[in-house]
Amino acid sequence: FCIVPKQKLEMAAVNGSKPKIALLTAGGLAPCLSSAVGFLIEKYTLIDASIEIICYKSGYKGLLLGDSISVTPAVREQATALQLHGGSPIGNSRVKLTNVDDCIKRGLVQEGQIPLEIAAQQLQKDGVTVLHTIGGDDTNTQAAQVAKYLNEHNYNITVVGLPKTIDNDVYPIKQSLGAWTAAEEGAKFFFNLVNEMSANPRMLIIHECMGRDCGYLTAATAQAYTQMISALPFVPGLEFFKQKKCIHALYIPEIPIDIDAEAIRLENIMDKYDCVNIFLSEGAGVKDIVKKMEANGEEVPRDAFGHVKLDKVNPGAYFAKQFAEKVRADKVLVQKSGYMARSAAANAADRALIERCCQLAVQCGLQNNPGCIGEDEDQNDTLRAIEFPRIKGHKPFNIEQTWFKDLQTQIYSIQ
Repeated sequence: FCIVPKQKLEMAAVNGSKPKIALLTAGGLAPCLSSAVGFLIEKYTLIDASIEIICYKSGYKGLLLGDSISVTPAVREQATALQLHGGSPIGNSRVKLTNVDDCIKRGLVQEGQIPLEIAAQQLQKDGVTVLHTIGGDDTNTQAAQVAKYLNEHNYNITVVGLPKTIDNDVYPIKQSLGAWTAAEEGAKFFFNLVNEMSANPRMLIIHECMGRDCGYLTAATAQAYTQMISALPFVPGLEFFKQKKCIHALYIPEIPIDIDAEAIRLENIMDKYDCVNIFLSEGAGVKDIVKKMEANGEEVPRDAFGHVKLDKVNPGAYFAKQFAEKVRADKVLVQKSGYMARSAAANAADRALIERCCQLAVQCGLQNNPGCIGEDEDQNDTLRAIEFPRIKGHKPFNIEQTWFKDLQTQIYSIQ
């Protein structure tokens, strides 16, 4: 990528327009936040160590409250250490700027204030000219709204986002940051968990993966796990068959589930191998669960964005209840890998993608080219600053991909 030369920055400083950079991470965690913060600091410092950088603490919460940290020379020198860590070194929060009541309730703004305006005014007060948002579709589209407000009020700011989501469900981005790592970590989780099938006769294990509306993470985790056990030796003479550690069912939001038909198939597997292992996307079956709750007059818990709180609805427990009796399980174990998967440090594949995206993000920031950095599926997967109006969430997983069809064949061929 072409890097803006230092001479050009110095010329801009003479004209009184030297850039000031702000970073924030927002939404849920993903294995890319710490890495992205580190790379952004490094890339700007390589161009000009005098470029001022601040980090808003805890995402949009910090922006609304004017709570930020300055990136010092010592931080610049230590930035590479952030590649070794998961989570976010500057903190996250789930704040929706257009949800005024929630912002007031949480003490982020006062009665009568508009969060979008408060955020914009804080950026102006801090003298920020380039804002990098590292988050999902909500994080980046909110930032674009803030920039639009400022531009309409004669204050120019360039917003350059980075797409963070382990669900890999952002239009039109081919691969969101952190999703590869999350799948790998989820596979490691189940690699150990599956041994619980030997702890009790007729064991039903449900591995619940994150994925509200998209089955990508569950499918990718299943593929990574299947590859992990593919070369493992087994001892059939002890009735220790590979099939005991295989995945016996994979349920994602994109594919309807016939529980009765599946129960018959899985009961046969239970009878033969004394265990059943299910990979479940947390969003699978949620619509049915919500309908039942509403029909019973129960309140459906939702977050500031209006999303159903999946930890309260508990899809894993729902499916455990549906299948346990039907497959005659003696014991049921429901375990979630989500927090382990999303809080990991980025793996080598993700770090390579994150660095490419950060390199371009810095270039776009200095050239006043706004957008969300990603491989644009509508433009031959070209890495570019994708226009914010085109950024949308809830992209479904493409179940027609060859690798997924092969995975399904492998799972459902177990007899």
